[in-house]
Amino acid sequence: MEPGENPNAYLIEQIRAGSQAAWKELIDSYSGRLLAFARARTSSLADAEDLVQETFIGFLQSATHFDPTRSLETYLFTILRYKLYDLLRSKKMKMVSEPADSEDWWDRIVPGTEETPSGIAVQAEATGEQAKLLSEVLRELIHDMRDRQAFTDLQVIELLFFGGRRNIEIGELLEIDQKAVAGIKFRAIQKLQKFLANRDVSDLSCLDESQADITVARVWREQRLTCLKRSTLGSLSLGVLDEPWKSYTQFHLDVVACPMCVANLADIDDEEEERTDADTERMFQSSVGFLKKSTMN
Repeated sequence: MEPGENPNAYLIEQIRAGSQAAWKELIDSYSGRLLAFARARTSSLADAEDLVQETFIGFLQSATHFDPTRSLETYLFTILRYKLYDLLRSKKMKMVSEPADSEDWWDRIVPGTEETPSGIAVQAEATGEQAKLLSEVLRELIHDMRDRQAFTDLQVIELLFFGGRRNIEIGELLEIDQKAVAGIKFRAIQKLQKFLANRDVSDLSCLDESQADITVARVWREQRLTCLKRSTLGSLSLGVLDEPWKSYTQFHLDVVACPMCVANLADIDDEEEERTDADTERMFQSSVGFLKKSTMN
């Protein structure tokens, strides 16, 4: 595979082949945002650094199961979240961010004790086709709302499916009637059904009223359908992001409180300061031995 075809897949391919340069590139690209995420949830910088290091090692140990067409960033954040809960359980600690961040869906959902990063990847493969189809129509819905600049509608369904909020909470947050929230949700589900029907999909059970919230929410979160590009976050950091994107971006960060995008912004802000390569080099040196082991499996 050539690098330009799918940079993410090419990088994974090189790592699986044992390329130290590719492994160093992955660490350089993701260590900052992962560390920002961990530091916001632990009381010790040393603990946060250890968690990120363990995350990279965990990725290598499960790399053979990883589907390179999926989001590498999301997968790394997921591993980090599991490592974080392992640490908190072992030390019988709570997240340092509680209670302020207790409404964060990412922090509220505790992983099962039997789940592992490689197990997540295998499970994702089993349901991949259904999730792929649903993510396609969800993206179509999101793009439709963005093109029409229907940002209130987008905020409603994002709070519903990504943030896990109830109708009454959304109405209070956005200062709109609860019935209006229900109407936006109803129309969104109708459009999703229409988009699926246009693809000649006969089985619409994933959008049945009793299952829609759970199914759509799972795919929305796993695929991070409304997460922001680093270029958008960079523009916000520099103060050059125009409306209405500025307001929507601030909403995603402050109201939805997406932990991954918040960590990305913190990493971008840190990049404005002088930073040495000592931390990433240490992570590389401490994990490169696992790279060799992973290529032999």
